[in-house]
Amino acid sequence: MVNAQTRVLVCGSLPGEASLAAGRYYAHPTNQFWRLVGGVIGRDLVVLDYSARLEALLAAGIGLWDTVGSATRSGSLDSAIRAVAPTPLADLARTLPALRLIAFNGATAARLGRVQAKKLGGLSFIQLPSSSAAYCAVSVATKQQAWNRIGEALDDFHQPMGD
Repeated sequence: MVNAQTRVLVCGSLPGEASLAAGRYYAHPTNQFWRLVGGVIGRDLVVLDYSARLEALLAAGIGLWDTVGSATRSGSLDSAIRAVAPTPLADLARTLPALRLIAFNGATAARLGRVQAKKLGGLSFIQLPSSSAAYCAVSVATKQQAWNRIGEALDDFHQPMGD
């Protein structure tokens, strides 16, 4: 989910079982993604329906993508991902004229995405602590501080976000 105004591309690895079943990014109720990214843009995304969440992200200049196009996995944990076929991340990034930052949601997304990201010049990349509740090595508050770093790439992006 991107558009020509995408300034930050948040890349996960592979949607978990709940997300795949729902056909939605970050659908598991314990995943902290919507809370964390909402904190970045100053909106409570959790209370919005899914389409309104996506609209709010696009309006803020944030797109969503996965680093894994296909794989085998039992369950939802990234540690179980096998036989990975990557998505064309570098190709996508080249089509986004406003893109400034690729933010990897977790270590697996970063490990897989960096391979393609190295093909790109002039972009910044960061690895964020995973929004998965299964990643509990750091508190939600610490995760939020790290996630707030993506706001720097949005600082001069002024587009109305609506209500």
